[in-house]
Order: sequence, then structure tokens, then C-alpha cells
Amino acid sequence: MSLARRATPQDAEELVRLRKVMHDSHIGPNPDVSWQPAAVDTLRKKLADPAGDLTAFVVERPGGLAACAVGTIEYRLGGPGNPRGTSGYVFSVATDPDMRRRGCSRACMEALLAWFRERGVPKIDLRASSEGEPLYTSLGFVRTPDPAMRLTL
Repeated sequence: MSLARRATPQDAEELVRLRKVMHDSHIGPNPDVSWQPAAVDTLRKKLADPAGDLTAFVVERPGGLAACAVGTIEYRLGGPGNPRGTSGYVFSVATDPDMRRRGCSRACMEALLAWFRERGVPKIDLRASSEGEPLYTSLGFVRTPDPAMRLTL
């Protein structure tokens, strides 16, 4: 079993590297890395606030990170079943290809879910790849009927 720890600002570059690994494995290799400096900067700032609404959990390997799971707490107007209006969103769950099938992503996800519980978040969403869906199902996630829509400005 791999042990996950909470990410620090010093992990930002490796977290962004793993995010690219995730994107490349789903979409195909993309040489565009122009987005990475801004992502590193944002992560450093967000991870520096231990009481903040974004965190990541990581599993280390020699020379860097093997896996990560990043999550954020989102706020909307409260309603039945969620009077505070808080929900969690999981994204950027990634494992280096040579470290897969060793429990790294599971360890990161379990730690992230515990963080959400500690913060009183009653509902957590994510988008699952076909490769990741068995892990998420085993952790209790279920498919929802709500279709997603997006507007890019």
C-alpha cells in the first residue's frame, strides 16, 4: 500500500508534470507546454494556504512524485440536502505509467476524500476516464443522470 501525503507548494512542478501525463494518456501527446508556468504559479499559491479550498495528495517516488489527486471545494447557494451549498470536485488524478496498478491513485483518492469529509463536504463530483472508473466505483462514486454543459469564453 502506498502512503499519500498532502502536497506542498514545492510539489507544484511535479503536479503539473503529472497533469500533462494524464492529458497525454487520454488525448494523446501534445507538445504545447505554454500553460505549465501559469499552472505551477497558481498551484504554489493555492497549496501555500492549508485552510484554502484547493488541495492535493501525492505519493512520492525517487526523484519526484508517482501519483496525485487534486480537489477543490466549490460553493453554490444552499438547498435541500446541502444547506451550506458546498460540493467537492476531484480532478487531475494521475499516476506515472510505470507506477500504475500499485495503489498509488487509490491512496491519493482516499486521503483526498478524508480531507473533504473533514471539511464537511456532503457531495463530491468528478469526471472519470474508462481506466479510472473502476477505482472511483470501488470508492462509492456512481454515474449521475445530469449531462454536463460548458461555455468557453
